[in-house]
Amino acid sequence: MPAKRIIPCLDVRNGRTVKGINFEGLADVGDPVELGARYAAEGADELVYLDISASKEERSTFTDLVRRIAERINIPFTVGGGISSVEDAARLLEAGADKITVNSAAVSNPQLITDIATRYGRQFVVVAIDAKEIDGVWRVTTHGGSRLTDRELFEWAAEVERRGAGEILFTSMDHDGTRNGYPDETYARLCASLSIPVIASGGAGCVDDIANVLDRGTADAALAASIFHYGEITINSLKRQLSERGIEVRL
Repeated sequence: MPAKRIIPCLDVRNGRTVKGINFEGLADVGDPVELGARYAAEGADELVYLDISASKEERSTFTDLVRRIAERINIPFTVGGGISSVEDAARLLEAGADKITVNSAAVSNPQLITDIATRYGRQFVVVAIDAKEIDGVWRVTTHGGSRLTDRELFEWAAEVERRGAGEILFTSMDHDGTRNGYPDETYARLCASLSIPVIASGGAGCVDDIANVLDRGTADAALAASIFHYGEITINSLKRQLSERGIEVRL
């Protein structure tokens, strides 16, 4: 079984790393290149950069940022935000990104997943799914969690896999930024239904939370932001503690 991955997430707005709760109340937490370099040095397996504003006027800014990241960082990194065409994906991959992630555009145009995977290979395509539980049903949302759709988490994840995604990044909006843990049972069900890796996102507040989603939740990777951004734990320390609990990680 492959080692579990630890992936810091850096939400980027106007060239700065920001963090909020339930996708709101954003605060500046640092330079994305410097933070990424620090996390790489601490032992992160990968990084995820998300352009959360993704307005047209910032497209060139974000592409320049991707180039700067590629020049400085020696571990794989994924970028996303506002990708709605093969050309958008091409621009970021050619700037140095190892993978791209699509979310809202994939929901409105699922063929986009297939088109990017056909051109670059499924290993380059991560589909992000943001969902919230409503009356016992996990409903998919788009546009940074602001729009509720009629898609259901598990059926959409299955379609995403069929269409060529290499990984799924699932964020629980109900848990995002709360640091109260991940919905482990939901991750276990999702992972059991798929053959591609699942990255858990939204809710990490301590080592126990990450250990639980990797063990009980059977996620292939844990993505976290707040606990790293605010210096509550280093990635090296986190990995050592996970290893002591019998969870295989790269040390």
